[in-house]
Order: sequence, then structure tokens, then C-alpha cells
Amino acid sequence: MGRVLLVAGSRNLGGAVALAAEAALRSGVGFLEIACPGCLLDILTTRVPEAVLFHRGDSRRLHFIAGDADPVLDAAENADAVVVGPGLGPGSQPKEFVKRLLLEAADLELPWVFDADALNHLAALGQEVRLPARTVLTPHPGEAARLLRREGGPAAIQADRAGSHAALAQLTGATVVLKGAGTLVGGPEEPPWVCEAGNPGLATAGTGDVLAGLLGGFLARGLEPGPAARLAVHVHAAAGDRAAARLGEESLLARDLLEEIPGVLKEHPREEA
Repeated sequence: MGRVLLVAGSRNLGGAVALAAEAALRSGVGFLEIACPGCLLDILTTRVPEAVLFHRGDSRRLHFIAGDADPVLDAAENADAVVVGPGLGPGSQPKEFVKRLLLEAADLELPWVFDADALNHLAALGQEVRLPARTVLTPHPGEAARLLRREGGPAAIQADRAGSHAALAQLTGATVVLKGAGTLVGGPEEPPWVCEAGNPGLATAGTGDVLAGLLGGFLARGLEPGPAARLAVHVHAAAGDRAAARLGEESLLARDLLEEIPGVLKEHPREEA
């Protein structure tokens, strides 16, 4: 059923890890390991009891450091997919950790998802690193603007979403999920697929962490990056629509999606997507 390694978390951002972790478990994977700083050990033990925790440092450790890359890569050798980024946090140490991780990640023949703060660290590193062959990037417009070094920021991305998506896929060689109304999914050699489901309530904080976890789960279950990304985006949006129908868009929370994912998957099994 697949094994996911979720590499995530820093002080004050344990919620992002918990959201991504539960989403990965809801995708149907059989095993989830969370690599996290030691400060999150207690909270994640309570919030995600189904996960195995691989904590780095003791309770005083607030974020990943460069020296954590080698043991995390060792853990990745036992995974079927790796998700990096939810709640990772800013700063020079997490950036060096991401850089060290990528120096050897390409040698592991498994899919990788880079999300949230991992994307900001990739943008800061520029051309210093190469991405693994089966990489999926999940930027919102602000992150996409930083990755492309686009003047005008998110507004420039929104003004030409299709062109920005194509440019980012060509630049990175990755499957790109450009989030927003009409999320675009595709790689450098294919026209993007456009998600027609979803609603404005999905713009609330934490929903991107849910998407990242779902995506990692579908990759671990054996789907290739393109199909896995399309399925994750569809399930995520459909869960958002179900939650909005029940609660209203204004009151939608990221954790509400977690309650709806099982129903969406029951109606649309992976094989039919």
C-alpha cells in the first residue's frame, strides 16, 4: 500500500505537519514516517498517533539543520515517496538542509514532492541544485514568482498562469502544480490539465499542506507524478466542495477537508481517476 516519508516541521508550525500527515494517511498508504525537529515530538505523537516519528535532536531543536540531511536520506531509502516542506520554516539552516538533501536525492529512484517552505529555499538556491527526475512542485503564485524570479510577484503569475506554469515546468523539468483558481498540473512536455472543481474557501491556511500529503500518498501507492498530481488536486478540490456544501465557504478550515477525503475516494477510486 506504500510508504511515505514526510520531512516537515519547525517551531510553531506543527499544525502544517499534522495536516499533511493525516492527508497522506487518508490517501490509503500503509505506512507514514515523519522526520521532524525534536520540538514537535510530543505534539505529533498526540495529533498523528498512526505515524512513526523520526525526530532530529531533542525538545530544544526548533528546526532542521544541515547535518540532518544524511540520516533523512537514509530514511528515504525505505520510502516509496518523500514529501518535503510543510512547516519547514525560513532561515539559513533549513535552507542548507534542503540543499544538502538535494545533493543526493537525485540518486534515489523514487518520487519527491517539494512544497511550501522547501520551494522558497529552492528559489533562494537557484541553479545550485538539481532536482530528482520524478519531482513534483506545488507552488502557489507567490512561490512560483520567487522560483521564476518574476518581477511583479504573484500578480505577474496570475496575469499569465498558463505561461508561468509552462516556464516553471521548463525551468525545473518537474511536474508542476500551480495552485489557485483553476489549478494547473503538468510537466515540461505536456499541455497542463486544469482543475475545474474547488471554491474560494480552499484559499484558507493549511489546505496546501493537505494537498501535499495527498500527493505523497498517491505517489507512494504507485502512480507516476503526472497522474498522481492530477488525482491529488481533484480529490483535494472535491473534498473542499463537499466541505463547503456542508459548512459554507467562509467557515471552511483545512482540517474539514480531511473529513471529506474518504467520501471522495469512495465515490472515485484511484483506478477510475
